[in-house]
Amino acid sequence: MILAADDLWDAGDMGCGELVLELRTRLRAMPGRTLKVVATDLGAHEDLPSFCRMTGHALLHAEGHAFWIRAK
Repeated sequence: MILAADDLWDAGDMGCGELVLELRTRLRAMPGRTLKVVATDLGAHEDLPSFCRMTGHALLHAEGHAFWIRAK
């Protein structure tokens, strides 16, 4: 599946704490827009959906190490 994104962020193997703090900052700067995040840390598959549920951002799709998130 190919989804459009307004910006791309390669977070590499950044762990949970650093990952969500940086993601929060990036999403605040782009309300209503979609960010494609590439995160290879094994915990990202649990951390990013949880982050979105807790903060109100929309996880549009997750595939492999890629996550499309629409900022609230």
